[in-house]
Amino acid sequence: MQSMLPGAPWLLAHKSMLTIYQPHKVSLHSNDYVMWKDVAGDVHALPNACPHMGAMLSEGWCEAAGDGSSRVVCPFHALAFDAQGRTVLPGSTKQTLPQLEPLELIVQGDFVWSYGGYAPKLPIPGVLNAIAAEYTFIGHTADRTVNTDLLSMLLNMHDYNHQNGTHRDLFRIAEVQFHRFIDQGYESHAFYDMPTAPYSILEKLRRPDLFLLPSTISAHLENHFPAMVIFHGESSLGKVAQCHLFVPEAENRTRTYILLFGQAKHPAFNLMGRAYLNFGQVVVDQDADILGKIYPNAPQKIKLNNEVGMDWVRRNFETFAVANVSAASKVSVSP
Repeated sequence: MQSMLPGAPWLLAHKSMLTIYQPHKVSLHSNDYVMWKDVAGDVHALPNACPHMGAMLSEGWCEAAGDGSSRVVCPFHALAFDAQGRTVLPGSTKQTLPQLEPLELIVQGDFVWSYGGYAPKLPIPGVLNAIAAEYTFIGHTADRTVNTDLLSMLLNMHDYNHQNGTHRDLFRIAEVQFHRFIDQGYESHAFYDMPTAPYSILEKLRRPDLFLLPSTISAHLENHFPAMVIFHGESSLGKVAQCHLFVPEAENRTRTYILLFGQAKHPAFNLMGRAYLNFGQVVVDQDADILGKIYPNAPQKIKLNNEVGMDWVRRNFETFAVANVSAASKVSVSP
């Protein structure tokens, strides 16, 4: 369990990822939950296994109750559970005591966070609220589960040298010119440039989104350990904040997805939102692909320059896990 860093906050969803009255499965710390959003925009989550015979509640449906609240309905025997995990058994008109313990959520605007029921050891970073106030939300993409542990996922995201290898296709990154790393404990900032090989005009005309790729990609990565990396990019058309999120679903299974925000300088920027989302999808797919082609226990005999981001991850991961060995007991967390 310590490898999943209990006590850290995890962003389970942006409200736009949830359809009203549509059950949605999420996993955290080796537990599965059903999450749903009601017509008022309130979000709820219960353990995903029905307490009758273990059917997946996320495979059922939602319905409105007479008092205006909402319930998730088991697909097996149509038992309906409210947000507190109570139900009414067939042949009865009386509501049961809670049969399922709700997952405690902290909802800030459109952001749905959870500590998974563990005592908070890090505060929820306020940067997403600041970005949402300044930028326009473009959308989400690349929501997928990768069969790798959380540490390996984070090391990959903070391996600045892998850009011209893993991300060479499409972006044609020729080299990584690393400039600066600012270490602020559980927050850090990395700055580097990535010159790219050019596409021909004919290639760009065949695929207009390639016009968005600059000759040099200037990267500012804002890192909030362990759950988030934000890529800040800027062009003549506008600014983007591409937020990469990580959720430890199980010991060797990590979920990742992207929330994209933008700030237009030119009207054309608003027409290209889908293209920026597609680029994000490519980045995540390329990272997931390479993580499936690594021998995790192979000894590292070579150390490259500019592995400072990976060193930052290892240090924080080790100190956080050690500091929380005695804090693994679950407690209530109030929104």
